[in-house]
Amino acid sequence: MGQDAVAEDALVNPSRSTSRPSAMSGAPAEPSVGVLDRVAIEALLPHRAPMLLVDQVELTLGDDGQPLAIGQYTVKGDEFFLQGHFPGNPVVPGVMLCEMMGQSACVLLGDAAAGKTPFFTGMDKVRFRKPVLPGDTVVFKVSLTRAKAPFYFVSGQGLVAGKLRVSAELSFALVG
Repeated sequence: MGQDAVAEDALVNPSRSTSRPSAMSGAPAEPSVGVLDRVAIEALLPHRAPMLLVDQVELTLGDDGQPLAIGQYTVKGDEFFLQGHFPGNPVVPGVMLCEMMGQSACVLLGDAAAGKTPFFTGMDKVRFRKPVLPGDTVVFKVSLTRAKAPFYFVSGQGLVAGKLRVSAELSFALVG
């Protein structure tokens, strides 16, 4: 099964599937609406364990009608980045929260990201509100704000139990 077939097969809600061309210059066509599991995410992103830091991503439309990725990651407690950060008081490092948000954003780009390597080009207005701890499920809401291929700009936030933990404006390039 090809990458596109795997991604399509993993959509949980294919009956809600839509696709519209984007008005943004260089922006990919809007992704299908639905929930992608890790298998479908791996078809789009080059990341693999232990650096694949998103368990599932729902592709939907936001209140403004624009594409929105809602990524989710549950911190298990045995992740490599918790070893030594901090002994007896494990806290997810902020840079890992930005990586999780960035991976959710790349899924939003759909086929434009497939077969390419995303590289961060900037992190702006990054704010951390409260720590993310083992056992927490972080939900990332990410939307595309600007695109001029191969550069993409997103705005996102990470929430635990509905409470804001991190927000950022990220930019990256898709290379390959």
